[in-house]
Amino acid sequence: MGIPNRPHPLARAKAADWAGRAVQALWDKGLTPKPPLEPEFLWEVASRGFDPQDETSLRSNAEVEDFRARLDQLCASLREDAALNAMGHAMAYGQLTSAIRKRHALGQVWRETPQLAQTAIAPPIIVAGQMRAGTTRMHRLLAADPQHAGTRFCNSHNPVPISPDWRPLKAGAALAIARRINPWLDALHPFGATRIDEEIGWLAGALSPATFEAQWHIPGFVGWSEARDPAPVYAEFARILRTDAATMGDADRPRVLKCPQFSEDLPALLAQFPDARLVVTRRDSAAVLDSSVSLVASQMAVQSDHGNLAGIEREWQRKLRLREQRLETALAEFRGLVAWVDFERLNADWPGEIAQTYAALDLPLTDAALAAMHREQSRAEHGSHTAHKTQLAQFAAS
Repeated sequence: MGIPNRPHPLARAKAADWAGRAVQALWDKGLTPKPPLEPEFLWEVASRGFDPQDETSLRSNAEVEDFRARLDQLCASLREDAALNAMGHAMAYGQLTSAIRKRHALGQVWRETPQLAQTAIAPPIIVAGQMRAGTTRMHRLLAADPQHAGTRFCNSHNPVPISPDWRPLKAGAALAIARRINPWLDALHPFGATRIDEEIGWLAGALSPATFEAQWHIPGFVGWSEARDPAPVYAEFARILRTDAATMGDADRPRVLKCPQFSEDLPALLAQFPDARLVVTRRDSAAVLDSSVSLVASQMAVQSDHGNLAGIEREWQRKLRLREQRLETALAEFRGLVAWVDFERLNADWPGEIAQTYAALDLPLTDAALAAMHREQSRAEHGSHTAHKTQLAQFAAS
């Protein structure tokens, strides 16, 4: 099925309106209570069935306290700032209870098999740079190399290892629902249940703002988080990565990691992986802003009836500037290998940009790697995300 016309950045599909009305009707008729976005209530619901020790397993007191503080601040900002509609309220409830539940489930795994979180892994390759600046393309090209490894979307969505592994089926079902609610989803970012994807789900599980600020207007939480040391988030991230590498059997291959949030938090990530190699993508700032605003507006439109395009643009001008400043500061202090990737050159000659990237990182570029990358590039060229360029042109014209 093709991508339908998107007349405005804040356009909302009929399916989203229908789902929102259905949720509101359930609450209005008393068929199910509207769940409060209160930390104590969310914790009681999501931790049910787990041992209290699952919250603390392998985690320091500071890490336990950080998660609780993040939950408090995020809930307060959702109540006070976000102006959520019924759909947004239900989605916030689902995401926060999921984060609490998965945190306990990981703690349970680590309490029973702590060695998983201590798995020795090859130094990773970290793709940093602004969102919409070619990070996904570089990430997937590098991860296509048989010498490297990448994180499946379903593993990012749910990092708790299970046997048999039903995560691809569950992630596929979740994506089907998401595409129904937002039919422009794949134009903004090409998804697949087992496709290599960014580790934003692992950050969301530790209540980093990355996934939440792209959905909700939550300036209280975002400002608080930006001023806070993200070290506890990346301590959890490192445990999840080591666990995932052990269970997927690829600990001996460099994992290619990617999330735009890394640009904001790079010192904390490098503290966990000091031997990492870096790939930094760059693109014209105006193009990055236009594409970022389009992505954020599409997600916010579903969850609030009070979307403000000018406000979204102002916030993401600020956010992109902050990430650029923090990335520059971190890179000035980094003494490892760095490859710089230009978005336009990547469009014009991706094999050439890959070749210079491998040379900068002192990595061997094999025929097998190039063949795998050609297959990945062919898949990308025929993907739905190419429709986003058309959408942006229509927005600019109107």
